[in-house]
Amino acid sequence: MMPEDPHEQSAGVAYRDVPATLDDLAHGTITSAELVSTLIERIEAIDAGGPQLRSVLQLDERAVDEAGELDSERRSGRLRGPLHGLPVLVKDNLDTAAPLDTTAGSFALSGPAGLDCPVVSQLRAAGAILLGKANLSEWANFRGRLSSSGWSARGGQVLNPHALNRTPGGSSAGSAAAVAAGLVPFAVGTETDGSIICPSALCGVVGLKPTVGLLSRTGIVPIASSQDTAGPMARSVAGVALLLEAMSDGPLDGSDEAMRARPARREGAYVQAVTGGVDGMAVGFVRGEGVSGYHDRADWLAEAACGALRAAGAKVVDPVPALDRAWQEDEMTVLCTEFKAGLELYLRRRRSALAGRGEDVGELPTSLEDVVAFNAGSPAERLDLFGQDILELSAAAGGLDGSPYLEARERNWSRTRADGIDALCERHGVQALVALAAAPAWQIDHVNGDSYTGSSWSEAAVAGYPSLTVPVGDVLGLPVGVTVYGPAWSEATLLAIAGSIERALGPCRRPSFARSVAMLA
Repeated sequence: MMPEDPHEQSAGVAYRDVPATLDDLAHGTITSAELVSTLIERIEAIDAGGPQLRSVLQLDERAVDEAGELDSERRSGRLRGPLHGLPVLVKDNLDTAAPLDTTAGSFALSGPAGLDCPVVSQLRAAGAILLGKANLSEWANFRGRLSSSGWSARGGQVLNPHALNRTPGGSSAGSAAAVAAGLVPFAVGTETDGSIICPSALCGVVGLKPTVGLLSRTGIVPIASSQDTAGPMARSVAGVALLLEAMSDGPLDGSDEAMRARPARREGAYVQAVTGGVDGMAVGFVRGEGVSGYHDRADWLAEAACGALRAAGAKVVDPVPALDRAWQEDEMTVLCTEFKAGLELYLRRRRSALAGRGEDVGELPTSLEDVVAFNAGSPAERLDLFGQDILELSAAAGGLDGSPYLEARERNWSRTRADGIDALCERHGVQALVALAAAPAWQIDHVNGDSYTGSSWSEAAVAGYPSLTVPVGDVLGLPVGVTVYGPAWSEATLLAIAGSIERALGPCRRPSFARSVAMLA
């Protein structure tokens, strides 16, 4: 017998989809203040108490009051934007002003960042209530190779609400787990390589990694400027589309070079795409080493998703061969080099923002070397669980003008763009690609670290192209998703495909909060 929801009295509100909740707010069935208060009670019962998911690092003490202000504005006929009165969590590597801290899960960073980053500012402008900060894999899983996804020194280990001994995936673990557990309608994560797609797939929610440059990256603790981006996570494709609309409805960020290629925005395009259908669309089903064949039951669910697309009128080209993953060694060169330079720039901006507001910069580090030294002298950072070899490798990296970095980046862009995703789509006459996202969630292991067996998110990540995951079923109660990915700026196409899959296979399933998979059998 499956365990009951740990806070059943809030489940009716918690698992309402975003469009339905907006309708409730519009008709006065619930107020924003009631919604926020209910979700805070649920977070305290499930996240801090009960199963102790540890998905939320910090709640904003002003959230209920802000919700009340938004209720007053609604009653007076004023709506700030499409998210008016909806609460959202953001990953704790997005800068937020006081009283919310921004730490990337590390004790090396402390306190507020001085200013909200542009993505957070845009959410507020759209009427969203910032409920708090989500836990994550420390430094977005870029500290040491034997890390356990979802663990940070500040927040501890995030758990997967579908089975508490299973990984939530990383690095946007808290964002995915909180959405899956009904703690918040939607959340913002970030991805460099898999950090939105992986936890979304393993926790059974919808997650979208946009084309690099669609959203501003200023004020986000970086890893790599050529691959980093924020992105939306929700319990439905419609929820993700709505959040993406709000996040992308902003001016070009002059400090973000990748945004200069962003095409003109068409208002409502993402939301409209969800119900647009796939009749006449051509989609490729990717198979091959590392992408399929590592989990039979998960493969079957991915094949069923392609069957649903055929039934909806799409032409499915099967198989499309997986790309040779020759980029992996070069990717580490790119990431380490960009991380070293990007972190120092981020820290300078953060110190400047704090100083400009007359706030104390405290012991905020100025360089990656400062972070490495801090960790080495801080027992709270638990280097006994896993080390900081990736940070050390990055600290020793060369500059952005060095030929090893420039050549590695160009090779990988060629492999994954012109000779990769673009070539696959052109050669097979398809508009997008679909593949199994990953095997079901593995057991949390603080001795050996993560246990990946295969995945399909890296191609789009390295290219800087968009990708999306949508649930397609489960194996013994553990969610399975597919990745939908395509050329640059093809977000609307991916949302149309995901929307069709969701309509055919059903919405995200509620988690069981079982202690282990054995309890689900």
